[in-house]
Amino acid sequence: MPPRLNLASAFRALSLRTTPASQQPLLSQKIAAAVPKLPTVSVARRFYSDNLTPENNNNNNDDQVPSSELAPPRSEEEEVVSLSQQQHKEDNLYALNRLELVAYGLKPFDAEEEGHKYGLPSLPLPSELHKDHRYDDVMGQITRLLMKDGKLSKAQRDMAMILNHLRTSPPPKLNPARPLIPGAPAPNFLPLDPVTYLRVAIDSVAPLVKIRGFRGLAGGGRNLEVPAPLAARQRRRTAFVWILDAVQKRKSKGSGRKMFPTRVAEEIIAVVEGRSGVWDKRAQVHKLGTATRANLMNNQIKNFL
Repeated sequence: MPPRLNLASAFRALSLRTTPASQQPLLSQKIAAAVPKLPTVSVARRFYSDNLTPENNNNNNDDQVPSSELAPPRSEEEEVVSLSQQQHKEDNLYALNRLELVAYGLKPFDAEEEGHKYGLPSLPLPSELHKDHRYDDVMGQITRLLMKDGKLSKAQRDMAMILNHLRTSPPPKLNPARPLIPGAPAPNFLPLDPVTYLRVAIDSVAPLVKIRGFRGLAGGGRNLEVPAPLAARQRRRTAFVWILDAVQKRKSKGSGRKMFPTRVAEEIIAVVEGRSGVWDKRAQVHKLGTATRANLMNNQIKNFL
């Protein structure tokens, strides 16, 4: 049999000589050698219009000549003209700013409003701009009288329902025997302003005095009753407590969270129309105050007062 050929031993006997990688020419070098050299042309790069010179552009070539060296020197007349143009632009901007202030309803030449778009508020600030006095004083006091268990948000929601009921109700029919407080608006205008509606109803039935008792001064251990004047908040508080007592005696027409505000609003309408029993309480307190005013001349009462 003929001997088998071993290719591995045959290739091992060959000696291969390779060229180092550093000596091999790259493809780009071969192409550059084949193409003839062209003359170099310096091309100026583009830049934005707000940059007046190409030096402000970061992509500009380092070997480019700045435009300030290429520009011819400016004469004194040209510099004066350029300064006058710049001043004219500043005057135009100032005039436009004044017109903008006039458009916002401000005084264009007021030094205090300079730099403020809407102007500065006048001091002292009115009470309506304070965060704790945003609402009417009567409405805020009545809202806290409606509050139970510290739930102010529920009381505010009930007050909103009461005012909405007063606003949507028909004009009240006044009773000549029980007139409202002097200066009250006409009944046709009361539903248009429910806050005034509430204020008129409470101030009309608010008592002027309260009966104060002094123990043992009447003899035999009896109390000596003396009338005492009330402040505005005390009068309104007493009147609304009477209104709440009358609301508790009203028959409920249903259930739900709207039922209580509805009954309070109906009682306020009854007060304005003279149908509520709160008027009788007020008359009784005033009658008792008139009867006991002679007790103010007591010497012991004078010492207390």
